[in-house]
Amino acid sequence: MDTRQLGYFVAVFEQGSISAAARHCLVAQPSVSAALLQLETELNCSLFIRLPKGVKPTEEGERLYSQASQIISQLQAVKASFSKPPKRLQFRLGLVRALGVERMSQILKEFHSQLPGLELHLVEPDEPCDARIINIRQLKAGEQYQHLWSDAYLLAIPALHPLCAKAEISLEDFKKLPLIKRTPCDAWDQLQTALNRQNIKADIRANIHTIEYAIGLVGAGIGCALLPAFESHRNRAEMQIRPLQLPLAERELVLAFSKDLQHQTAVKTLCEVAKKQSLASRD
Repeated sequence: MDTRQLGYFVAVFEQGSISAAARHCLVAQPSVSAALLQLETELNCSLFIRLPKGVKPTEEGERLYSQASQIISQLQAVKASFSKPPKRLQFRLGLVRALGVERMSQILKEFHSQLPGLELHLVEPDEPCDARIINIRQLKAGEQYQHLWSDAYLLAIPALHPLCAKAEISLEDFKKLPLIKRTPCDAWDQLQTALNRQNIKADIRANIHTIEYAIGLVGAGIGCALLPAFESHRNRAEMQIRPLQLPLAERELVLAFSKDLQHQTAVKTLCEVAKKQSLASRD
């Protein structure tokens, strides 16, 4: 038994599933599963009941969580008591919109933990910055990049809308369908072109700029909206998510940085953290 195994156990307990814990810890799912199996073998008991969606802690799991949390907190306190005040490190990270709160939070959390003293400034991607997380189509000449995510687009539908009965949404379904237009959005431009070819007029009920407003308006029954296929969008009671029959190009998001900065410690660290998160999100 070691602190790594206990850390993975605590993450599974708090996140409610092995896959969510893997994303939280920025590791592959098999690593978390193996650590749990080793713990259960060593303690000779089951720590979780495996459910179709997620896990439920057993009585032994509840007991271990209380002790494991204390152990991890105590170790962190010991390390903190011996650490010297770090030098401040200014880092400007440019971000496009609609990156996904959960996955970006994990990257930024790990980035901070790897660089004590980091003072992170999140800015618009067209402002001066040390690195940018952007659509690959926004790359500038001379920039290096590392692939992060490829996002498909789905249609978010109010929970009680008749279209929820369909497995897929066709172009014909967009006739007189109330829509929330979110810009900038590459998928919206593609959908608009496809509708125009079929002489279908988009029934736009609201024009907004953020995913949060789109979700709120869909949940309120105002209309439907195109959203990136984030896992968090699938578990909302106020709306349903459906794929489209028409092929919309995926959005490829990358971490971009100047070739001159590729060996800078902060940039190298961010690349490593982003790569781990990208791999974990595919499991």
